Amino acid sequence: MDHRVWTTATLAAATMDNARPGAARDALPLRRVVLSTGGVGYFEHEARVRGDAELALEVRLDQVDDVLKSLVVYDDRGAAGKITLSGREPLRDLFRELPFDEGALESAAALLNALRGAEVRTRGLQGAIVGRIVAVTEAQVGVPGGGTEARHRLALMSDGALKHVVLEELEGVEFVEERLRQQVGAALLGLASGRERNRRELVVRAAGEGERVVRVAYVVEVPLWKTSYRLTVPEDPRKTTGALSGWAVVENQSGGDWENVDFTLVSGNPVTFRQALYEIYYVSRPEVPVDVAERVLPRLDEGAAALVARAGRLARYRAGAGAEAVAAPVAPAAPADKREPEPEEAATQVVFHFPAPLTLASGQTALLPIVQREIPAERLWLYQPEASARSPLASARLRNDGDTSLPPGAMTVYERSDQGVVTYVGDARLAPLPPGESRLVSFAVDRKVRIDREERGEETLSRARIQGGVLEMVRTARRVTDYTIVGAAREPRVVLIEHPRVAGWELAEPREGVEATRDRYRIRREVAAGETARVTVALEQPVSHTVALTGLSGEQIEVYLSSREIPEALRAVFVRLAELRAAIADRQRALSALEAEIAGLRDEQERVRQNLKAVPAGSALQERYLKALSEQEDRIAAASAKLPPAREAVASAERALSDYVRGLSLTT
Repeated sequence: MDHRVWTTATLAAATMDNARPGAARDALPLRRVVLSTGGVGYFEHEARVRGDAELALEVRLDQVDDVLKSLVVYDDRGAAGKITLSGREPLRDLFRELPFDEGALESAAALLNALRGAEVRTRGLQGAIVGRIVAVTEAQVGVPGGGTEARHRLALMSDGALKHVVLEELEGVEFVEERLRQQVGAALLGLASGRERNRRELVVRAAGEGERVVRVAYVVEVPLWKTSYRLTVPEDPRKTTGALSGWAVVENQSGGDWENVDFTLVSGNPVTFRQALYEIYYVSRPEVPVDVAERVLPRLDEGAAALVARAGRLARYRAGAGAEAVAAPVAPAAPADKREPEPEEAATQVVFHFPAPLTLASGQTALLPIVQREIPAERLWLYQPEASARSPLASARLRNDGDTSLPPGAMTVYERSDQGVVTYVGDARLAPLPPGESRLVSFAVDRKVRIDREERGEETLSRARIQGGVLEMVRTARRVTDYTIVGAAREPRVVLIEHPRVAGWELAEPREGVEATRDRYRIRREVAAGETARVTVALEQPVSHTVALTGLSGEQIEVYLSSREIPEALRAVFVRLAELRAAIADRQRALSALEAEIAGLRDEQERVRQNLKAVPAGSALQERYLKALSEQEDRIAAASAKLPPAREAVASAERALSDYVRGLSLTT
């Protein structure tokens, strides 16, 4: 039997070689990087292989979830086999299957004690001893010159006898069992790889024939790349173009160097998310009793037709970060003097593919040019009360006359004089700018111009209509703001006043020189040097009020008649309504007086009847009361005869009002 000698000095190297499985693994150098403004990056590794191959890919621990979610293998003449990596806690998983724990590898004495009963062979001054481990004990022994030091005594059961050797005096200790040697070797290999606790190695197995290129790609979280612009505008505001340069701020925090990689930036808003695929989950399941009461025989399955044909082998192509970039081939190399990329507009994003390979060390930041061109730029002065209450902002309206969108970003603005002197004038922010659209960028407060404003409210009658006995009056409420612009003494200005849009209110004034944003109106006003200009902005909202004319009282009619804004035609209607309502009131008063008279007579009769009960029969007083009752009865009869005509008079007056109102049809 071939026995290896294991010592504390050579144990790690020997077991590392013993634990490596399979064939040699091919390297997977990084060849392509695509960074997205979605906060993710597409990394493509490439290797040239022959036949079956194992490809090793090392990633950071915090990237494993994203790698498991997105990893793809492109092999034009082969097939991807399984992909493996160690568990989230590989050391714990490893030692779970070993007869000792991690602490046993802290020293030779600890390992031998953990493996009591294992057969070992020792080599030392006493020769070779083969036996099974009983224990390792520590003792303090004296040394020449004074003092003590620790010694470890190894007790072995050999040939039925207990033998002792000093561990520090041995040349080596050998595990006799091959399986135990492999277990110790695997543990040491696991400890060696465990030093990189924040990294994991994936092994990709590719099966195929002949020499070919295999690409392994994935999408992981990366720092957001940012855009910053420099805009240089001419000092003369009458000139209509500016020089725009855009730069991408790129950071390599991937944990590895990027050496001569094909580099692309993507500006868009893709849907991205994380899922903890590297975590271990167990599903809580209910426990049910074992059912043994009924035996069943399932029907024999005769197979099923495939709904979708099996896909052929993947065509060879380069995958990108988004749907558009995946199908697009890498652009051919640009001339050597071309620094910035040629942007390409896709359905949901803009792709900046750099013409030359990029090298960027891990942890470094690069500033890469992506835009360099002239752009239409109109000088304007934007008044935003919430930004500056009394002064406008020096601004420029940029129009994207190119074929691709400009990503959002910070902008530094410079001003160039006719003599070529460049001056910094402020910072601005550029929103996403698609082709054919315009954006305002504001970069400074102009103290040479003052803007005052006054607000007032108004309400006027705009329309009145009578139909079906109902009066509808529509009044127009107005919110009026007067802006007074005191221009610069020596320079003209083109001022844009931003005025808030209010839900339910429409812009009535001015009618020209107005543009609208999502929540603002922008009113344009050219102001000459030294001029004081005034701009009135009016918002209107209709307020409708309806009332039934037959229900109006005389007092309410008088209120309407007292209004000066009532049109003459409507005023005539209210005059006639007042007359009809007065006629009804007169007849109602006559009827009420008659009813009151009858009620008074009946009360008097009741009083007389009560008095009759108290006087002697046949007396003069009795005769007087009887005569009074007779007279009262005659008066009640006469008054009651007048009631029907009085009631008819009231009804007739009310019908006259109703007929008049019903016949009205008026619009003013």
